[in-house]
Amino acid sequence: MTKRFPMGIPFGWFFVSYSDEIAIGEVKPLRYFGKELVIFRNESGEVGVLDAYCPHLGAHLGHGGKVEGDSIRCPFHAWQFKPDGFCSKIPYAKAFPPRAKREPLADAYPVKEANGVVWCWYHPQRIAPTHDILHYPEFEGAAGWAPQVRREWRFASNPQEIAENGVDVAHFEYVHGMASVPEGKTNYDGHMRQSEAYGTREVTLPTGEKKTIPSSVVTVQNGAGQKTTRLTGVVELSLMVLATPVEADDVELRFCFTFPDVPEGSYEHQAAIAAIGYTCGQTGVEGDIPIWHHKIHREKPFLCDGDGPILRFRRYFEQFYDNGLEPHQLAAE
Repeated sequence: MTKRFPMGIPFGWFFVSYSDEIAIGEVKPLRYFGKELVIFRNESGEVGVLDAYCPHLGAHLGHGGKVEGDSIRCPFHAWQFKPDGFCSKIPYAKAFPPRAKREPLADAYPVKEANGVVWCWYHPQRIAPTHDILHYPEFEGAAGWAPQVRREWRFASNPQEIAENGVDVAHFEYVHGMASVPEGKTNYDGHMRQSEAYGTREVTLPTGEKKTIPSSVVTVQNGAGQKTTRLTGVVELSLMVLATPVEADDVELRFCFTFPDVPEGSYEHQAAIAAIGYTCGQTGVEGDIPIWHHKIHREKPFLCDGDGPILRFRRYFEQFYDNGLEPHQLAAE
């Protein structure tokens, strides 16, 4: 933990790679959750994420490790490990160690592929996943959706600070220049949080005609690491917000967009690309990043009636920590 943030790294399902960025036979070093990791895709197409250091004599599997069959081979003594952490081969051993037959030797992380993402389950106590990943057809190759548009940033913050931004309604005017935020409602149900906001927007069509159209923003947060927002209005956008902790105060943030497939260069296509730029630029996340990068987390903030349900959100997010804190300690009224 750091002086800036009283909380550690939350547990949950987190992005560690796009599926199309880890090919069969490929091995890559990673650093997430304050740990050195290795990701690989074996010859059967299964992805594994392991603690990077070989349990034999500590070589880093992500630097020189090779895929052989269903396993990754250590560059030091050629021990091999499957995605579940079990040792599958020790080429020079006359007798396979009994422990290696009974249990995994390498620390393996639960992995799932969904929505074009490799998701890794992190829990500091190695507790098994307590909920599943939500699937969204538009990110899984459904017909009628455009190729993904991806953006990414890295800065000094954590997933809770980023997610809290969505309920901090007062900042939208002063950081992003938005005159108003549509009224909405939020439902909390265990690890799930869903917010819905509806309103109208006045737009100028290519003909010069002005038209008032309905708009909406629907966000679903599934634990600490999976958040999806659907926006309708001038355009329809679907956005995955992928915030993965590197350290307790260091985060990688990715935005992955798609929208209904329309001819490139059409008014609808130009409007979708413009909306993505608006969401990512100074009017969106790039307006927030300098503040996140330098701010601290106030455990007991002074709030007023226009700030939005910040403390309610913090009570929701507390469930994703395993650091010995008493319930609601981070969100004291």
